[in-house]
Amino acid sequence: MPTNEQRRKAAKRKLERQIERRAERARRRRQRLTLISVVAVVAVVALAAGIYLAVSGSDEPPPAAAPAVCQYNPAEPAAKPNTPPDPNPPTTGTVGVTLQTSQGAIPMTLDRASAPCAVNAVVSLAEQGFYDDTPCPRLVTSQGLQVLQCGDPTGTGAGGPGYQYAEEPPQNLPPYPGAEGQASTYARGLVAMAKSAQPGSTGSQFFLVYGDSALPPEYSVIGRIATEGLNVLDRVAAGGDDGSNQAGGGAPRIPVQIQRAVVEAPAP
Repeated sequence: MPTNEQRRKAAKRKLERQIERRAERARRRRQRLTLISVVAVVAVVALAAGIYLAVSGSDEPPPAAAPAVCQYNPAEPAAKPNTPPDPNPPTTGTVGVTLQTSQGAIPMTLDRASAPCAVNAVVSLAEQGFYDDTPCPRLVTSQGLQVLQCGDPTGTGAGGPGYQYAEEPPQNLPPYPGAEGQASTYARGLVAMAKSAQPGSTGSQFFLVYGDSALPPEYSVIGRIATEGLNVLDRVAAGGDDGSNQAGGGAPRIPVQIQRAVVEAPAP
């Protein structure tokens, strides 16, 4: 028979084993709760990220729209129906435009880099037929200003495309001899845009320079006239003008009518 001492030791060992089993169960229960908590946190974070992406569509801000290169501002009613051009034109390369006139062809090479907004407008107007069947109403034959002005369907010098835009002043014109600091030389063969005395008044009108001319460097230079075209201008200039324009010159005595403005495929 076990003694009292043996019974006490056996009871003590049994109690110790019970305590160990309860501690082990408690440890395992804590592990399960910790794992459940971690999984729950991960799920909440993933859900929040998914909601953010669904709402925002991206974790990066949308790119800002590129500003327009040219501002074609509404002006007087258009002398002839047309649609304003794209405000973001090409800024490199050249475009050939030939004025088929009643006195012969006047081929021109327009340079986008020189005045991209003006070249863009002229090409757009030519493609839409704006210059077709229109006169060149003003010829100036005085010393220091030798130009033929075209581009107004009304023939009055006041018509335009229904919008105006800023000038693109040339940067490399030499000074006009005897007028240094006051005028630049718009050399024979240049094509430039006409404007009023107000800034930002360039429209559809342009002038063809057949003799070196003295002008402030405020008129956008858009290209050059081919020799064939200069021959036509020389013949028209030889006929003189009627002196009817108060600003100088007048209607050419040999009338010039643009029958069609033909745009060639642009050079790259």
